[in-house]
Amino acid sequence: MNGFERRAHEIKNRIKETTLQLLSSSSVKQIRIADIAGEAGVSQVTIYNYFGSKEALIREVFRDYIEKSMEEFEALVGGSGTLKEKIEYIILQKKKTSHIFHPSVIAELMQEDSEIRNFVQQNYEERSVPMVVELITTSKAKGEISEHISVETVMLYLNMLNESSYRMMESLQFNDNRDKLIEEMVQVFFYGICGPDCQK
Repeated sequence: MNGFERRAHEIKNRIKETTLQLLSSSSVKQIRIADIAGEAGVSQVTIYNYFGSKEALIREVFRDYIEKSMEEFEALVGGSGTLKEKIEYIILQKKKTSHIFHPSVIAELMQEDSEIRNFVQQNYEERSVPMVVELITTSKAKGEISEHISVETVMLYLNMLNESSYRMMESLQFNDNRDKLIEEMVQVFFYGICGPDCQK
């Protein structure tokens, strides 16, 4: 990479990082190219030259985020962490996403951008689901999940827990006690509402 290419790469990354920051506090419709240009310290023409349109820029930023998240998840599933640590990660992931993106951003992109919708669906079907199945299968082999519980049931239970924890963490009453909530949700996943003491 020569000097010109390196500078172009740095400018593109700065534009994308700025866009990601703006997406944490504004909806897609609220963000203007002028806002991005001003925050990134570049001209609007530069943004159009690199990305073509605001929609294409936001699409690339969102795709980059999804790709990075998938790579982190793949490393986690293939890593040496305990099942408990991996479940905590899954529960925390939606909370993390809710802080990175304004609440309306994902809904807007999924509803109005078919390319993003297809990209997310493809990643879910071809990468997320197989990784969760691998996690469950490996955990069953290690004795961390009962061999009498099917993979499908564990996935359903995990999805229910994930969705519920996300809604609860978004409510005001849990804003100051997130760590405790996460710990309790993980305990519910492993032991149910009775807790480990009742299993004896």
